[in-house]
Amino acid sequence: MDKILISIILPVYNQADHIGAIVQEYEEALDKIQHPHELILVVNNCRDRSLEVCQALAKEYPSVRIVYSKEGGWGLAVKLGIAASKGDLICYTNSARTSAKDLTLLLLYAVVYPQVIIKANRKIRDNWFRRLGSLFYNLECRTLFDLSYWDINGTPKIFPRQCDRLFQLTRDDDLIDAEFNIICRQESYPVLEVPIFSTSRHSGRSTTNLKSALRLYWGAWQIWQQKKGKKER
Repeated sequence: MDKILISIILPVYNQADHIGAIVQEYEEALDKIQHPHELILVVNNCRDRSLEVCQALAKEYPSVRIVYSKEGGWGLAVKLGIAASKGDLICYTNSARTSAKDLTLLLLYAVVYPQVIIKANRKIRDNWFRRLGSLFYNLECRTLFDLSYWDINGTPKIFPRQCDRLFQLTRDDDLIDAEFNIICRQESYPVLEVPIFSTSRHSGRSTTNLKSALRLYWGAWQIWQQKKGKKER
């Protein structure tokens, strides 16, 4: 099999205390894939020493690159990482929730099926609130946008560079994952969801709460209204 370059994008937000351990874990696991890779750390709007820690990691690991942004936002960090990527396969993921085992599993799927978009489908949530909130959001997106996917926000997400419409993502916020799935549906990109059962976190607690959940529900409705308005013109 020809060697392909894999770009892995990790948004970094106030993770100075554990991003080093994550990178070390990923680097050790990625060496087993037998394809070259680049690890793009997108340090965004951090109030701790994340930038200094990531700069030290870039000196230690030749595959690590740094993208810095004074502004924050999950979507913005993902977009900056995609724009900076050089790989044949582009992957982005939430490093706080993604184990090296899960990351390499999905990357191996992507290597075997290089023309298919691979994404995680997280089957288990931390608590009943997250399970119920995720169910409502996924049902909303499936209904509004005629999607067949069961985990809109699930990462890792991996796509081949040929899927050029995914280089035109616009959202700077958490709704970038919904936009990603909507584009895949519009462009008829083949998508394979891989079930993930891990619930462990590298550090910290989830920032998802009722306010952020309501923001997602309302944001998805607004996207649908915008698309509906364009069709009616």
